[in-house]
Amino acid sequence: MQSLLLISALKFVAFVAVVLLTVIMLVYAERRVSAFIQNRLGPNRVGPWGLLQAIVDVVKLLLKEDVVPRNAYKPVHDLAPIISIAVALSTFAIIPFGNTINVYGHEVKLMIADVNVGILYLLSITSLGVYGVTLAGWSSNNKYSLLGGLRSSAQMISYELSMGLSIIGVLMVSGTLRLDQIVLQQTKYLWGWMPAWNFLLQPVAFITFVVAAFAETNRLPFDLPEAEPELVGGYHTEYSGLKFGLFFLAEYANMITAGAVITTLFLGGWHLPFAENLGLSPLMLSLLQVLTFCVKMFFVMMFFIVVRWTIPRFRYDQLMNIGWKLMLPLTLVNVLVTGLVLLLIQ
Repeated sequence: MQSLLLISALKFVAFVAVVLLTVIMLVYAERRVSAFIQNRLGPNRVGPWGLLQAIVDVVKLLLKEDVVPRNAYKPVHDLAPIISIAVALSTFAIIPFGNTINVYGHEVKLMIADVNVGILYLLSITSLGVYGVTLAGWSSNNKYSLLGGLRSSAQMISYELSMGLSIIGVLMVSGTLRLDQIVLQQTKYLWGWMPAWNFLLQPVAFITFVVAAFAETNRLPFDLPEAEPELVGGYHTEYSGLKFGLFFLAEYANMITAGAVITTLFLGGWHLPFAENLGLSPLMLSLLQVLTFCVKMFFVMMFFIVVRWTIPRFRYDQLMNIGWKLMLPLTLVNVLVTGLVLLLIQ
């Protein structure tokens, strides 16, 4: 029992360290990619090739004064960024980033928490993320911030419906709520050669889930809660220093989580086709699976970054129309068609 608790604690510490390091790398990658797309240099002054720029930004945020508006409701104003980052980090706890590995005679699953209702946990935790943003806007006692918080709550609620319904198609195909079992279902092969990854079996669910993930993470073209032209800075207008840094960290942590969930549900998770035929040792195979998961996540997050600097922001009425008039009916039809196909197959 003590060894299992120690292993869980080590996995948690390693996970937090990896997420923080990945956020720093993502910030640098986003600046480099955006500079390339806009034909400019990007960070190039601090450290070789500007590699230390993200670290300097963290130090700058830590040293900045924490300015709180006089009429703000301070307890909630302080709590809001903590909610956002806690929700962002908690979601990743159920993601299987590998199959299993043998540690001192124990078969350890490469996931922090082995929850038998992983999908329900995922949906329930992600739905809490709206509280951090909404409370930040309300507690600031600023009309621009309040509008940003209201926009975010409407946006997240609208797209959570489409996200949940797109996952139902995956659940119908996989027949389980456990994320590790969903990955194992995708390790099979269709016609003996094509991996049974869910983006091939559920293409409509894959597209709608990715679009909903953009809206859930407040990334362009769905960053209406932070729209500078009409809201100054949105829900975090009245935040500075470390608390603004927590919102910034939460955005990138949500992006990492979204990439991990997309990889797990639709891109086969840690599965590398035909890797089991390479004759590798169990340890090398486990490391290869973790590397495969990381590479898939890298490409998903690069897609997030490229879309941000390519597609212009939607108007708010367009955002709502896409969520309610296009994606919601599309996901409902996908669930119906998936049920009919499974009925015919069986």
